[in-house]
Amino acid sequence: MTIADVKKNAQERMNKSIDTLKADLGKVRTGRAHTGILDHVMVDYYGSATALTQIANVTLIDARTIGVQPWEKKMLTTVEKAIRDADLGLNPSSQGDMIRVPTPPLTEERRKEMVKLVKSEAEDAKIAIRNIRRDANESLKKLVKDKACSEDDERRASEEIQKLTDKFVIDVDKLVAEKEKEVLTV
Repeated sequence: MTIADVKKNAQERMNKSIDTLKADLGKVRTGRAHTGILDHVMVDYYGSATALTQIANVTLIDARTIGVQPWEKKMLTTVEKAIRDADLGLNPSSQGDMIRVPTPPLTEERRKEMVKLVKSEAEDAKIAIRNIRRDANESLKKLVKDKACSEDDERRASEEIQKLTDKFVIDVDKLVAEKEKEVLTV
């Protein structure tokens, strides 16, 4: 393993942390409807837990309503129950062969809870990024110990990893600021 490998590995892992944060922030509900809220709903499909998106077509009907159309009509009540039990604060209703899921407007109190959740997700992402920095620095120290690089090279590389860490922490802050603004917009 070389210094370049350590830096590349750290950057890839930090990028994955940012991607995970984006996915987690996508689950946080704003005042508008979006199909991403139902991505993690699991439905009992013939005895096995299956993602809703694999047994039904999920679309937006309008700005505040999601439409869920199961591919098998007999799954209608099961899907409806799974959405209700998913603890998303949604109340689906069947209409023929489609389930309408209206997203209620968020109260001020609920918006503040959402902001706390967003900040919590951001802190988790920052912790993950700092842990990656720590792992990279430990790898650099091991390279010095194994005489694979000099102490000067190790110090320069750890400074570069710190700059990389700072850049990713700033990216996390930007993502959180955008999501916070989105959540608080009435």
